[in-house]
Amino acid sequence: MLRIISGIIISYLVGSIPTAYIFGRLLKGIDIRKFGSGNVGATNALRVLGKGPGISVLVLDILKGLLVVTFFADILSSAVTGISAETLRIIFGLSCICGHNWTVFLKFKGGKGIATTFGVLLGLAIKIGGLKVILALSVITWLVIFFMSRIVSLSSVITGIALSVYMFAFKQSNTLKFLSIILSIFIILRHKSNLKRILQGKESRLTFKKTT
Repeated sequence: MLRIISGIIISYLVGSIPTAYIFGRLLKGIDIRKFGSGNVGATNALRVLGKGPGISVLVLDILKGLLVVTFFADILSSAVTGISAETLRIIFGLSCICGHNWTVFLKFKGGKGIATTFGVLLGLAIKIGGLKVILALSVITWLVIFFMSRIVSLSSVITGIALSVYMFAFKQSNTLKFLSIILSIFIILRHKSNLKRILQGKESRLTFKKTT
């Protein structure tokens, strides 16, 4: 039990690393929370800091979830008894996502959690064969909605809901179904303000045109 608790705390702290905030401070000497949407995530980093830093933040936020679920969970799973490796990965993955969403380093105000959630799901898909199709369908869903709307938040919310549908449709384990429901709730709750702006027609669309 002590190892599990230690794993949860470490996973939370890894997730809590505020990548976009750090990049903003290092590259431009700014608090990214005071610019753009104010969110500490890859999309706002892309808007405020540029393509290079934005992509770097995206990759690092994905890696947080991926490494916790694969490398770190592998280390502990061999030393923990009474709980399956799958359940352990899910617990650590959720802890990492919670760290990103509610980081201790920024007074528990973090990002939306989409990149880190993808990292967790990617790690689970690497370890659990049946999830590869579901992950692929989720990525396709996100891309289709994004290219139709150019709204990142809308794409994320719809994909979050679709994830649960895919889990049930492909008859995954009850633990994975439960995980998908929790992730869907997290995504919807973290995007409440975005959903309000979408309904008002005020949500920003992400474009890649060069500005002059």
